[in-house]
Amino acid sequence: MKRPKITVVGSINMDLVTMTDQFPVQGETVRGSEFQTIPGGKGANQAVAAARLGADVTMIGCVGDDEFGEQLLSNLKREGINSGNVRRIQNTSSGLANIILSEQDNRIIIIGGANEHVSTDYLDQTKEAIINSDYVLLQFEIPKDTIMYCIELCHQYDIPLIVNPAPAMELPSEWWKKVTYVTPNETEHAQLFNGEQIESLIVTKGKGGAEFILDGKKQLMPAYNVKVVDTTGAGDTFNGALAVRLGEGNSLPEAVQFANAAAALSVQKMGAQAGMPTKEEVNRLIEQKLQ
Repeated sequence: MKRPKITVVGSINMDLVTMTDQFPVQGETVRGSEFQTIPGGKGANQAVAAARLGADVTMIGCVGDDEFGEQLLSNLKREGINSGNVRRIQNTSSGLANIILSEQDNRIIIIGGANEHVSTDYLDQTKEAIINSDYVLLQFEIPKDTIMYCIELCHQYDIPLIVNPAPAMELPSEWWKKVTYVTPNETEHAQLFNGEQIESLIVTKGKGGAEFILDGKKQLMPAYNVKVVDTTGAGDTFNGALAVRLGEGNSLPEAVQFANAAAALSVQKMGAQAGMPTKEEVNRLIEQKLQ
């Protein structure tokens, strides 16, 4: 089986992760139990997920000229991701995500930094990678003009595109028709689509599995019941896995089942990228559940 070519257009962040036994309310100070700096960003996370699952992955994004930028680039290369198109932006900090983990859930604040320099001109200069892809993955942690330009570019060249609309951002309704699949979680689904289920939507529901429409009928692919350590990156793992499986030529139900299994494995370790599994690990989990 050939390795699918997946191009990821999106953010590259350093995650500043704080663990605590309880979320602070407004004006409250609580004690934390641990702090880590972990490579992240929805774009980079999805690139790592796809690479570990066997895809030939190219990353299109920007980092700053700070120490975090160097670390983030090194991490992409270590994961076997083609980072030749990643730009270092002078006199700019790398993107950051401030993540608070508590009660098996997370709260996240992102700071764009160098991600704000993922421009339409930059996409033009890296267009060759996009139009030679089996699938493109796109998220919403980069400028809106660039998001819309990427959608139009993939539509123009008939390149399959998965849009993960996170964090939620309104787009004119006609733009969703240019996308192969849209993968909101339940909150984003309510915000962007008023809870309406349309043909291109794959709605991730955490423990509730993933919902999609096939041949005009609503389908629900159940989640895998596992012990949750950290949900950060579960959605990114799902999207990376979905793109890989579809890029290999599998059916939508097969791809969603594979993506659910990959996401289930990812939440069993701390950090968005740390728990992202290999293809062998995902297949093993699926086989165990079928027995």
